[in-house]
This record gives sequence, structure tokens and C-alpha cells, in this order.
Amino acid sequence: MMKALYKILILFLVAGMTYSCASDFLDIEPLSEYSDAAVWNDPALIETFVNNIYRNALGWPYSIERLSDYSDESHFTPDWDVTNFNKCLMTSDGLMGWEVDWATPHTLHFRWGPLYSNIRACNLYFEKIQDATFDDPTGLVDRMNGEVYFLRAYTYHYLAALYGGVPIITEPYGLNEEYEIARNSYEETVNQIVSDLDMAASLLPLENEGGDLGRATRGAALHLKARTLLYAASDLHHNQSDYAPGFSNPELLGYVGGNQTARWQAAKDAAGDVMDLGLYSLYEADPAAGDDIAQNFIDYFISYGYENEDFLLQYYTPKTEEGWDGYNPALYCGPNGYHNWGNNVPLGELVDEYEMTDGSSFDWSNPAHIASPYTDREARFYATILYEGADWRVRPSDVQGIDPWNKIQVGHVYDMSGALLVPGVDTRSGPIEDWNGGKSGYYVKKFVDASVDPQYVKQDIPFRHFRYGEVLLNYAEACIETGDEDDARTYINMIRTRAGQPDITETGDALRQRCRHERRVEMAYEDQRFWDLRRWVIGPDAYHQTHRVDVRYETDQAATNYRQADGSTWGTPIFSEAELGGDARAWLDKAYFFPIMRDEMNKNTMLIQNPGY
Repeated sequence: MMKALYKILILFLVAGMTYSCASDFLDIEPLSEYSDAAVWNDPALIETFVNNIYRNALGWPYSIERLSDYSDESHFTPDWDVTNFNKCLMTSDGLMGWEVDWATPHTLHFRWGPLYSNIRACNLYFEKIQDATFDDPTGLVDRMNGEVYFLRAYTYHYLAALYGGVPIITEPYGLNEEYEIARNSYEETVNQIVSDLDMAASLLPLENEGGDLGRATRGAALHLKARTLLYAASDLHHNQSDYAPGFSNPELLGYVGGNQTARWQAAKDAAGDVMDLGLYSLYEADPAAGDDIAQNFIDYFISYGYENEDFLLQYYTPKTEEGWDGYNPALYCGPNGYHNWGNNVPLGELVDEYEMTDGSSFDWSNPAHIASPYTDREARFYATILYEGADWRVRPSDVQGIDPWNKIQVGHVYDMSGALLVPGVDTRSGPIEDWNGGKSGYYVKKFVDASVDPQYVKQDIPFRHFRYGEVLLNYAEACIETGDEDDARTYINMIRTRAGQPDITETGDALRQRCRHERRVEMAYEDQRFWDLRRWVIGPDAYHQTHRVDVRYETDQAATNYRQADGSTWGTPIFSEAELGGDARAWLDKAYFFPIMRDEMNKNTMLIQNPGY
């Protein structure tokens, strides 16, 4: 028996993330090896069933491809047809790079089929748990019920964000049943999500204890409710005629009655309910003079948690899944000069959003900024972006002779005639795995533990799905839309104070734009931007020709290394903004929603396709 359990333990460690409850919950045989009766009368097996629902609801945000690659945050170096998705070339027969089934698990789970499979698992749980017979002195069933209500709502939340109104199914389908069902309206779908979250909040604990890290709490349920209502109040679901003129079923895309301001008020109230719990606050909210604010951010995002800002983390182990669809964020996105793979590299569009320390905007037309673009930038820039000359960890032994100074090299050294002498080791012309070099001139630093060499060791920090910083930004956005500008500035400035930036004072639409800017830099790489671009109906602003930075040094000496022997550069670096070749994105309004795939339409003839497909 012990030998069998050992094999099962290894299987689960390779298979997944540890949404840990009891310390031994991984020591459980796969569900398929047990009879139905055995599963639903064994609390440990039921928890394992729920763990799988977590896995499929939260997805794989640290996989080789990230949601950031499908917005104006990052560029996916291998492409794998991501570029064609970003040109809005998806159809009801294919989603381009979104569904590379051997390598893109995070985007794969954001689709109709996998999401509805997870809905069915939730519904099956509710059917079977009613007949479960085991002693439950600790209230385990109530807690699991709350979690599954939360997870069903989370899954429907993404169905609504991707497709609009979808069929609401609350019972598990079996064989030989009628499978055709019409789409519910968007309003009905949102109401279902809110109903499930209200139920979840009534059952879930305020805080997790002991080994329950990674599980939903009341705060997580209330926050998802606030996020859902924020999305529902946004312009995408009120101005359907702007992007889908003539569509005969606007109720599938948004509201056809009622008052948008009232919906913003509901979103504001829901975010306020999270704040009123009194359990959460910003990590290092009020830095003292002399504090290293960038290091505060770095420490937070590589923390094992929970910190005072966190209320839904997704945990991993160093053994979590091997291969390209596994978990190794530092390897996937790090510079090729460290034998890393150089994916998800920050676009110039994101990098340029980070302000100067005085609160002014960075500007490529400003001579002082062009001369030294990485001087006097805000702390979040230094915590998020690796750039030319940035200090980083010790180079691998075979690269130390090229760069004993451990500084990022994304430029090139030329002679005075313009001939290339030495390429940077972190470029696609460098001597170390040039095929893995990023194309933007930047690499991502956020979430990466610099103390770990990802060639050999996987970091095990969690992904932060819900944190208090988003709550404050959600609340501030809703305040702006309901006319409470003083409160909006107060909560935006809380975020800015933590970042070491001066307060904002704008009003009106300028305040709205500052709020959106703040959300972009604060939540970079946190699976927010893709959805924000759509709910704000600003696709054309984001999907266009993207940009990189060009860095060059010119010398009249016979340079054979990127830096001189004393570590100095070959003259003053010359920086310029340039187009990122091969990444000319484009926008079509159909992309505000996904197509229902043709095979789904064929299986269910009552479905109505989204406009543009």
C-alpha cells in the first residue's frame, strides 16, 4: 500500500499545483481509479476533486506563453501564431496562437470547451455532495461548498468576459440528455455569477488557517463579485451599437436597459465591501525616506505569502509539471545571455508608461530622456523591467568571460563606419543561444527570483490572482464613474504613495486616464490588461505597430568585447525608439468577444454566434 501511495504522490507532484489543504492531500489516488461511491464518501477524495476544479479555474499563468503577450504589454519571441491573433485574424475555426495545444496551457483554458468542462465538474460536485455520508465535525462540506460556488462563478466570469451572455447550466449533463440550450443574456449571466458569489461568501471563512493556503476565502468571493460588477458596468456592455452595429441580439453582449451609473455604484459598493472587511492593506504602504521602494516591490512579488495585501494565491512546487507547458517563469522569460528563453519581453509601449520620479511622463521627444532613458524613473520600473546596463545576477560560468560585470546587454557596438563589432550577449546576435534573444531590448524582472538559477532550479513563489492593490484601483475607477472624484484621487494616491510617486490632482476625463495609467503600471503582467482593453472599448489604442528600444555604442577602437576592460562602455550609449519588426498588430471590433467555435455551434443549433464571425 505504501508503495502505491508513493507512486500516486509522485504523479500528483508532477501533475499540478498545490492548492494545499490538509498536508497529505496529494497522497490520494487519481479519481478515475475509485468507484463513484468511494469518492463521494471520502472527504480526502472529495477535496482532491475540488483541487482539480481549482486547477482548471485558475489556469497556468506562469506558463511559457502569458496573457500579456496578447495585449500591449509583451512580445512572445517564438510567435507560434500569436502575431496573427494580435491582428484579430481569429475565426470560428481557429484562434491562432491562443490554442497551440502542445505549449500554451494558460490561454488554452480560456476557451468555451475547457471552461464548460469545469462548470460540469462544479455541477457534478453539487449533485454528489448531497448524498455524501461521512462525519463532518469541522464543517468541511460547508467550506468545500463555498469553494465550488466560488469556482463556478470564477469560471462563468471568464466565459462572460470572453463570450458575453452564455448558457447558464447548473446541473451536470449525463448521457442521452438533450444538450441544446440557448445563450442567456449577459445580464442573466452576471446575475448568476453574483448569486454564486453571494452564496460562496456566506460559506467561506474570513481567513485560511494552517495548510489551507491557496483556497478561496470570503474576501476572495467578495473581490470576484466586485471585479465582475466592475466589468459589467464598463462601456463594453453598454455601448454595443458602437462596435457591433446592426447585431440583432445586443442583450448577449451587454445591457439593453437600466442605468450604467447605477451599475458603477454597485461595483463601487462591492469593492467597498472588501475594504470594509478590514483584513487587507497594501504591502509596505507608506515607505519612509530612504527606503528602497523598488526592492519593496521585488520582495513582495517573490514572497511565498500570504502578505497583508494577498487574498488569493496560486501555489506551485519545484516539481510542478515538466516541459514547455509547465512552470518555470524565470527560465521562460529571462535573458538568453543567462541561457534563458527570452519570452514575454516587455514592449516599448509598456516600458514608456513608467513615469519619472517627479510624476512627469517619459517622452522620447525629450532630449534629456533620450540621452538617459533609465535614469530617474519610478520605482515600479526598476522592479519590473530589465534594461540596458541593469544589474542582474551572476552570469553562468561560460558567460562570465564575456560579462564579468553582470549587467544586461541588449545593444551593439559599432565602428565609426557603422559596421558591427560586438553584439550584446542578451541580443539575437549574441554568442549565447541567439535564437532565444528577446526582440524588444527589454526583459521582464517582475515575479523573478534572482537568487535562483532557473537552468537548474525552479522557483516556487505563488502567482497573485487577487491582491488589495487591485481592490483600490477598482474602487477608484467606480468612484470616477459615479462622480466621487475626491475619493478616487484618495485611493489612487494610496497606490502612488506606496510606489513613491507624487499625488495626482486631475479631474474629469484626465482623472479617468490617470486611473487607467495607474492600473496599467501597477498591474503589469498580472492578467489584467487583456480584459481592461476590451471592457474600456479601446482596442485600436492598443493593437498597432509595436516598438522596441535600439541601443548602440560607437568607437574608433578595435573593440572585441561589449565593455572595455575596466567595465566602462565604448562611449556614451545612443538610445532610440524603433519599430519592432514583424509585430504590426491590428484591431477589428469583432475581437471584443471571442467566436463560439464551429464545432460547438454544430453541436448546439440554438447558439447565436457573436458579431463578426
